[in-house]
Amino acid sequence: MHELSLAGGIVKLVEDAAARDHFTRVSQLRLEAGALSGVEVRALRFALDAVIPGTCLEGAAIAIDEPPGTAWCLRCAASVEIGARTDPCPQCGGHQIQPTGGTELRVLDLLVHDD
Repeated sequence: MHELSLAGGIVKLVEDAAARDHFTRVSQLRLEAGALSGVEVRALRFALDAVIPGTCLEGAAIAIDEPPGTAWCLRCAASVEIGARTDPCPQCGGHQIQPTGGTELRVLDLLVHDD
């Protein structure tokens, strides 16, 4: 389950930001895990619940946005929405598509406290 290592990386990123920017607690964390990111959101949430106790994220509300995957179809020269990297173009059925969005896993924002 690579979501456990992803969760650990997210916690490290936030803890490093806490040390650098002098905050002690996060009350809200908002992530983005695109449809083409390869991240199973339920597993990531479970992994985060397992690794955040004892960190500045303990007790934080965690929201995970799941934007759809988008791609550029070379065959019909259109931007299209796809659910998986192996999906054909929904307009022409071709497989000559290049993902353009929904591939990221990133921290969007934090609501922090320095109490």
